[in-house]
Order: sequence, then C-alpha cells, then structure tokens
Amino acid sequence: MLLLILYTFTAAVYIAATAQPETLTRAALAIVDEDRSPLSLRLRDAYAPPQFMVPELITLGEADARLDRGRATFVLVIPAGFQRRVLAGRAAALQLNVDATRMSQAFTGSGYIQRIAQEEIAGFLAGVRVPAAPPIDLSIRARFNPALAPSWFGAVAELVNNITMLSVILTGAALIREREHGTVEHLLVMPVGPLEIMLAKLWSMGAVVLLATLVALLGIVRGLLDVRLGGSVPLFLAGTLLHLFAVTSLGILLATLARTMPRFGMLVILVLLPLQMLSGATTPRESIPSPLRELMLAAPTTHFVELSQAILFRGAGLDVVWPQFLALAGIGAALFGIALARFGAAMRQ
Repeated sequence: MLLLILYTFTAAVYIAATAQPETLTRAALAIVDEDRSPLSLRLRDAYAPPQFMVPELITLGEADARLDRGRATFVLVIPAGFQRRVLAGRAAALQLNVDATRMSQAFTGSGYIQRIAQEEIAGFLAGVRVPAAPPIDLSIRARFNPALAPSWFGAVAELVNNITMLSVILTGAALIREREHGTVEHLLVMPVGPLEIMLAKLWSMGAVVLLATLVALLGIVRGLLDVRLGGSVPLFLAGTLLHLFAVTSLGILLATLARTMPRFGMLVILVLLPLQMLSGATTPRESIPSPLRELMLAAPTTHFVELSQAILFRGAGLDVVWPQFLALAGIGAALFGIALARFGAAMRQ
C-alpha cells in the first residue's frame, strides 16, 4: 500500500504530465509534388527537422500505401499548376492526407503543416508583389500558461484525480479488510461507537493523502516539472482537506454497500470514472450537456477541480473560491451523514 501511495503521487504525476510531447517532434511527412515549381520547392524545404523528418518525395500512387503501412503520418499533395493559380489570384488547394490513428501527431501536425504552408505562400507572394497591409493585427497572449505547455495542466489534473482515487480506495478498503479479518467485532466490545470508528478512518487516511499531496505538489509539480503555481499552497491544501472529508466519507459509504473487496473494486470503478471524467479535469465543463453538467454539481470532484484550477493556475484567493469551499463542506456533511447511518446499521447487524 505504501508503494502504491508513493507511486501515485510521484511517478504517476510525472508520467501523466510528460507523456504527451509539448511540440511536434520528428513526424513522418511525404510530399507528392506534381507542380515542380519554385513555390512547391519552397514548400518542400519548409518542412524540416526537428518538427518533421526530412520529407520523402513520392508519387501519388504511393501515397495510400505509405499511409497504410504506417511509413508516413502525413502526405501533402501539391497539384500541378499550383503556383500559376496562386500568382493569378485564383483558388488553389493543397491536399493533406493524415493517418489519424496516430492521434497526438495527427492533431498537432495538421495545424503545423497548415500554418507553415500559409507562411511560405505569403512569403513567396511578398517577393513578387507589393505586400498589402493586413486589415487586422491579431496579437495573442496566453494567460496562466504562456508557453501552452501540456505538462502544466496535465500534472495538476493527474494530482487532483489521484487525490480522489486514493482517498476513496484507501478508506473503503481499510474498512472492508477489517470486517474480513474480524477486527470490527473487536471494536464492538470497546467503548467506541460508529462515529468514533468512522472519524478514526477518515482522519488517518486523509492525513496520509494530504501529506502525499504536499510532497507531490512541491516536489514533483513545482520542483521537478517546474510548473508555476500562481496561488497560495496553504489555501489549496485547505480545499484539499474539505475534499478529503467528502471523498473519504464516500469511501466508507461504498464499503457499507459492498461487503467484499471484489465488489468494492467494481463499485469504485463505476463511481470514480464518472466523477473524474465529468468533473472538468479532463474536458471543460462547458462541453458537457447541460442536464449532466447541472447534475455533476452534486459531486465533490466538480468543485475541487474548479478551486484547484482557480488557485493553482489563476492565483485566486478565498474571496473567489469560497462558493466551492462551501459546496465541498455541504456535500461532505451529507455524505458523512449517510455513511454514518449505514455504518451504524451494519455494525448492529
């Protein structure tokens, strides 16, 4: 169990943050050049390492075979007469064939190829025409993540998911193992009630996860991954403490519903997957259908993700995230009350 906790809050966070490359690297590109013009030659030379491997010049008949065999992720087709159409101001099209089974490269690389082609064509036209001033000068500034590094978002999202997962599993598994070993019956002859037993489970498991969260946040996220934390770490830990109160109570509740470890494992999967996938950590809540989005307001993970992103990314203070704190306290109290009632009834059986 200690090895699981250590892995979840160190290696798992680092791997999740760095698994997706931040930029396109050595993508396999083949080019079908049917124009053989100075513009097509300029386009061919524009796709160079390290974003792309040196492009291979192939015929149109070889394009499908290259994609089918996985020897190329992209095949760019430059049709005959392309430069003539561009200079004449007529519609000129480039065809880009993509092997979409390579999802990460396909999504990122398509944008790279399109942008490079537009820049090279604009540069070519600027050399043969008097450039016209653009009507709009678009200046883009990315806030909170200026380099648009996926590791910044991935590290925090993985940490938030692991806090929820470990809290539920550790608390529920500890109760079930004690029932399987007969330890709960020993507690019944002691001067303690269901409330004292539950509180002991909650604070002990919560303290372990809270300490591991602090180590992961300072040692892995800010230290090893160099993620810039914009807000107060103590405020985030206070929100984490409220979240732990809610999800550890959920773990006790699930343990009272599933009397054996295999049943508990299946129940955890059915509960955790929706909580994590629909909380906003993986996809923005605005992309979720409205009825489901409103329903997820009853889940503690939704509010924890919101306060985590607001504090750690945007530097929000308590004056901004107090609704999330209040929601976590209310949801935690409700889950604790239901779990206590079920746990007390289970001990009396």
